[in-house]
Amino acid sequence: MRAHYLQHVPFEGSDHIESWLQLVNAKVTSTKFFENPTLPKVDDVDLLIIMGGPMSVNDEADFPWLVAEKEFIRAIIEKDKAVVGICLGAQLIANAMGATVYPNEEKEIGWFPIAGTPAGDTGGLFPFPEELLVFHWHGETFDLPEKAVRLARSAACENQAFQLGSRVIGLQFHLETTPAGAREIVRYCRDELLLSRYVQTEAEILAAGQATYDVIHSCMNEILQFVTR
Repeated sequence: MRAHYLQHVPFEGSDHIESWLQLVNAKVTSTKFFENPTLPKVDDVDLLIIMGGPMSVNDEADFPWLVAEKEFIRAIIEKDKAVVGICLGAQLIANAMGATVYPNEEKEIGWFPIAGTPAGDTGGLFPFPEELLVFHWHGETFDLPEKAVRLARSAACENQAFQLGSRVIGLQFHLETTPAGAREIVRYCRDELLLSRYVQTEAEILAAGQATYDVIHSCMNEILQFVTR
């Protein structure tokens, strides 16, 4: 498998996803936009992973590479490749496929539960559990792209996860985060920790134990296996 990931800032890397890619013996390449915005050929990618970042998909004037990135994401999806987008990555998928991204009513930062949204008789969807405690760090949300199906919601944000077709999943939250990854994002973004209903303190964020990380990593593995099946 040829896996390629798109990284927007140094402190939001692939984290646990790297372990899964090693496990399946994937050939891994990356585009790190903060170093070099060069993208691979669409036909050279089997699995595309789109990481998070503090910028908005609407910040094309400040980050002109967003234009080419969205075109690349759309081309990958139209070629029926496997795609997983995380936080900004999910917003980029939504926007690339014609949906709007805009500020959410509440910022959501820290460990808060999501709820899976069963889709009745619709088959072929990734089955999120009824409740899952996950790591969030976002202030924006998105409308669902045409033909996408919501997979999860939370009290603070209606569209937490979606599936588009059989091989594309967007996650507003982070399942890839490791303890070291959490420390990094806190280090670089702690100015956003203005305590409110859905924003935890630094201490609360970093208090999560290994068992909590094991659960989200298991779910991340399942999603990667699902889109590449």
